Amino acid sequence: MKKIYLTVLMSLLVVTSGFAAEPKLSPKEAKAIAKEAYIYGLPMVLNYKTMYSYVVDKNSPEYKGEFNYLGCEARVFTPEDKAIVTPNSDTPYCMVWGDMRTEPLVLTIPEIEKERFYEIQLVDLFTHNFAYVSTIATGNVPGKYLITGPDWKGKVPKGIKEVIPCETQFIFAVFRTQLFSPDDLKNVRVIQDAYRLEPLSAYLGIKAPAAPSTIDFPKWKEGEQFTAVAFNYIDFMLTLVEIPQEEQALMKRFVKIGLGTQDTFDINRFSPQIQKAIEEGVKEGFSEIEAYLAKNANDPLMSAKIFGTRTFLNKSAKENYGLATLFLPRAAAAHMGLYGNSGDEAIYPTYLVDAQGAPFDASQNKYTLTFKKGEFPPVKAFWSLTMYDGKTQLLIDNPLKRYLLNSPMMDQFVFSKDGSLTLYIQKESPGKKLESNWLPAPDGPFYAVMRLYGPEKEALEGKWVNPPLVKGSKN
Repeated sequence: MKKIYLTVLMSLLVVTSGFAAEPKLSPKEAKAIAKEAYIYGLPMVLNYKTMYSYVVDKNSPEYKGEFNYLGCEARVFTPEDKAIVTPNSDTPYCMVWGDMRTEPLVLTIPEIEKERFYEIQLVDLFTHNFAYVSTIATGNVPGKYLITGPDWKGKVPKGIKEVIPCETQFIFAVFRTQLFSPDDLKNVRVIQDAYRLEPLSAYLGIKAPAAPSTIDFPKWKEGEQFTAVAFNYIDFMLTLVEIPQEEQALMKRFVKIGLGTQDTFDINRFSPQIQKAIEEGVKEGFSEIEAYLAKNANDPLMSAKIFGTRTFLNKSAKENYGLATLFLPRAAAAHMGLYGNSGDEAIYPTYLVDAQGAPFDASQNKYTLTFKKGEFPPVKAFWSLTMYDGKTQLLIDNPLKRYLLNSPMMDQFVFSKDGSLTLYIQKESPGKKLESNWLPAPDGPFYAVMRLYGPEKEALEGKWVNPPLVKGSKN
């Protein structure tokens, strides 16, 4: 895969007093470009964080194995899982980072009972959900699928149900399999053991092609994604992708601040004034992402508008937000909940602030969420409510080891006499009798995400609206 070398930069650089001065680059322009480049590249940075933790850093507690190794765990996520923010704890995961530089991958789906939800979410390096094989997309039927990179032109072998093209040579595949109860883990494990994602040569039982070139992966340091150091990761990720034609002009702008050149990004090549402008651009870019999320925080269908294919996101950005590009919604999606599902697979009504616009804080207040009789989330599969620490964006440790409440727990809940169901979100127990309805909160800020797997039409069209999270008594 060739890196996009834009040699126009060389004509702009004039070395003066140890710095690379840019006569045609003012601090104002540098800040504007840095802001634009940060918003464009943040999803790839967060994607790299997962790649580094899962398949590059063998000392990482999150390490899963080499590229093309499908790692499965018949368990649900806990607060100890820190690589992905806002994780799902409903469905035991299998995960694999796929490398298709030398050959495609073959995905094998086993027989799965009709009542069990499963999905394989396929994500490219830009974080687009480029395809699904799932209960919703393809049905609970066994099959084999060929996933191909942008340069593959080989022959499709017999037995392949469908060819799924991807615009990047690396993919991240997330396998989710519904867990009905703790006793169901053994059944989930059987399904996980039958999943396959393997190179084409392994599937055919033939000799593998020559190994791809070795990549010098930059070391990940947590926190750098929120600073100008993020450009080091963006610059690296640009070496792994082919930029579409419609974004080439954008890349020519980015080259002015040292991105996408023959040399690796180094902010110290610039004058102090330009360095400061680049840092300010990053801050403004991150602020714009957070402002976008805050502005749309009360839209229960926001997730359905900001996760999807490249084509879908371009269309959604224009139709739903009046934006010329998909970059801001894509960055907001990655920051809010990396690897969120596309709308047809799942939607995520999210609780970020209360009715007064204040962040939820369980150190100060108790909260409740009430479903009226017969007004539960309309889904083909199941729904859940999961809570996250407002500071870390991770699951919250608590004595019950309970991280969510969901529809498979319906028989355990205590209902009111009128048939309604009230869930309690607070740091202290609502009492033994109501403890089955309790989602333990931290002693501080939090947010919550409702997940509707296989949302029905009324949910996707906004005819069904999630009930509010209501502030009650003071703690």
